[in-house]
Amino acid sequence: LESYKDTNSGLPLYLIPYDDNVVMTRRAAEIYGAHYVGEEPTEIDKLSHELYPGIFNTNRRRLRKLQALALPLDEVAYVDVDVILFRDFTPLFGRLDKGKTEFIVASPSFEYVYNDRRDHYPFLKDALLFNDGFWVTSNQYLKLSDFMDTIRDDAVIFHDVRKRGQLFAQPLVNFVTHRRGLKIELLPNVIAGASHESFYKAPGVEFKNGKPVDYEGKEIYFAHWAGATALPKNGVFDEAWTHYSQAAWARFKQ
Repeated sequence: LESYKDTNSGLPLYLIPYDDNVVMTRRAAEIYGAHYVGEEPTEIDKLSHELYPGIFNTNRRRLRKLQALALPLDEVAYVDVDVILFRDFTPLFGRLDKGKTEFIVASPSFEYVYNDRRDHYPFLKDALLFNDGFWVTSNQYLKLSDFMDTIRDDAVIFHDVRKRGQLFAQPLVNFVTHRRGLKIELLPNVIAGASHESFYKAPGVEFKNGKPVDYEGKEIYFAHWAGATALPKNGVFDEAWTHYSQAAWARFKQ
């Protein structure tokens, strides 16, 4: 959120609560001038329990990110909360094009989407697998109801191909976009000079004029601490994380 204030404060921000412990989320919305999304995600929670039942699957709440598709917006850019924004996101909007670019992602994800049985299904063989910590789309191309309808019709296929191991939203978002035939594009194919890189441990990253670039000199728009199990310390992006974290806590204490 602190990086949003620094780079994208001109864009409207919506905060979707992860669970019912919303005191800090509401406070953050007040501090950063964000819209707090207070509608109960009834349909999403029902879907998450149907797909991932049991007491050990509490992280099924990650599906609540799908509430971004129900916001009253022409286009939406979804970003996970464990992300630092480094550049203005304004150029990301207005790039969607029916039949050509209907869903924009930043980074491929080859290992954390499907298992080897994906090859049994022609619509998945050549599909672009992506990290779902960032995406841009419109409800013209993807609606919340599309998730319900797709799982109603193809839950058996989804469970056959999805990667296990505490993965919840990412296999589902990939599956629904692939099953519905959305035209998915990587960020570099949409914005000239943009990098597809966003992983917090990415090699070859350096900062130029205070902004990160990848090993080819292409502009990195954000860094994502996907799967991080320890606090940032010595990584190339970690100084920025520490700076923004300290600034954010200072605001909360005011």
